[in-house]
Amino acid sequence: MKSGPILLFVLLSFLCVSYCKDLIVGSSYNNRLIWQQKAEYNAIPLKKRVKEVFFSDPGQQIIKGIILRDLDHTDATASITAGGVGFSYANVRLKSDRGSGLNYQIEIYV
Repeated sequence: MKSGPILLFVLLSFLCVSYCKDLIVGSSYNNRLIWQQKAEYNAIPLKKRVKEVFFSDPGQQIIKGIILRDLDHTDATASITAGGVGFSYANVRLKSDRGSGLNYQIEIYV
């Protein structure tokens, strides 16, 4: 009887993991938001859009969490190419699907 809601929760979790293109590294829980930026590119037919975003903390605070949210829920991909959690800098690469634009919210926590 009680396994029904648990099974439903697990199924919905798998669906979210397979369809969400957000990237969450580290933790934002109980950490301070130090930097936030919206990265946008308009779509160009038959082209993939790529945007590189660089962050470096002048106070040399260690990053504890990075959240990259796809606001349009497209097939774009996000990756951390250098630095990230455990460093005081991060380089992020955003790549859109062919013919689509980019609309990401980037948050960095220390």
